Amino acid sequence: MGMTMTQKILAAHAGLDRVEAGQLIEADLDLVLGNDITSPVAIKEMDKMKADGVFDKDKIALVPDHFVPNKDIKSAEHCKCVREFAYRNEITNYFEVGEMGIEHALLPERGLTVAGDVIIGADSHTCTYGALGAFSTGVGSTDMAAGMATGKAWFKVPSAIRFNMIGKPDKWVSGKDVILHIIGMIGVDGALYKSMEFVGEGIRNLTMDDRFTIANMAIEAGGKNGIFPVDELAEAYMKEHSTKTWTVYEADEDAVYDEEYTIDLGALRPTIAFPHLPENTKTIDEIKEEISIDQVVIGSCTNGRLDDLRTAAEVFKGRHVAKGMRCIVIPATQAIYMQAMEEGLLKTFIEAGAIVSTPTCGPCLGGYMGILAAGERCVSTTNRNFVGRMGHVDSEIYLASPAVAAASAVTGRISCPCQLS
Repeated sequence: MGMTMTQKILAAHAGLDRVEAGQLIEADLDLVLGNDITSPVAIKEMDKMKADGVFDKDKIALVPDHFVPNKDIKSAEHCKCVREFAYRNEITNYFEVGEMGIEHALLPERGLTVAGDVIIGADSHTCTYGALGAFSTGVGSTDMAAGMATGKAWFKVPSAIRFNMIGKPDKWVSGKDVILHIIGMIGVDGALYKSMEFVGEGIRNLTMDDRFTIANMAIEAGGKNGIFPVDELAEAYMKEHSTKTWTVYEADEDAVYDEEYTIDLGALRPTIAFPHLPENTKTIDEIKEEISIDQVVIGSCTNGRLDDLRTAAEVFKGRHVAKGMRCIVIPATQAIYMQAMEEGLLKTFIEAGAIVSTPTCGPCLGGYMGILAAGERCVSTTNRNFVGRMGHVDSEIYLASPAVAAASAVTGRISCPCQLS
């Protein structure tokens, strides 16, 4: 009986020839990640452990991104705690305002996440790095503390679901539509503690930004991680961004999967997740009523990358945000912000009546830069639409791709670019 990609990576990091689903292992870590919300808790836990520093100052990344630039005194205190810990332990990969970005876009860009790595992060969307063929997963702050102190973590080896991608997506269909379709199909607990392994000839028709988006939202289906095989595109990305070496793992032909699904990318349509769960999906063709909205957010660790901004700018070009609409665009990193500026994308956004923010998670978690009042509706390219996620408990969030979000900002209601004149 063979092993999946995830199982092979975990076996190698546990020093074992093989592992099986359900087996408990202790694995060596290549990277431990924390942000300004989760790191202070982990730092306090390390103090309780009386840990003598960190296991490796080069294998820890601390990225203040949720409430930065600091929105209030409490967030400033959190960031100060992280900053002082980073300086005290000489953490190599600490990213201050001005060089930071949204963590899950920043770390691949900086070459800190590569194929074959085992990565934990005290943030649920750490599963993003599976797009590069790494095993990456979110953990609690206590596990982060243990990881920073010892360089190891305990795992129960996950079983897997195989998603076979075929075909080529149409013009306005992106990775966001793919993962929303999958979550709508299997539900928010459809992959509970399982590895979501994406394979098939259709993957070659998905950009790296598409893959990051799909892996990012594996957690929204309950997945332990999402992971893609390493092809020429992934290797090209790592060669461009990383100075680290990487290891490519491939699933055995006789690897065991709990379930297998075939996803025809060519048959997918722009997909929107209605309140209040990511599984509550409808395609643009299934929406018969007019749903007016108050705000649009284009950004986050899910959809704040360059391809996302280019798509949104293509929709906005020569058009204007609807009267009374608030549209917030958030490039995910400083490098993305700079490239968007050089390409004229920021000019397009501003001329269209949108605002452009410095990199921040801000509105995604109801932090700041776009809080919703009672009764307001928002189309957002973020990853969660739970009750009260972006503000008042009586507000509503509709998850969508950058293309749908931009078109909706133009019309003032949920729309697709194909519906614009």
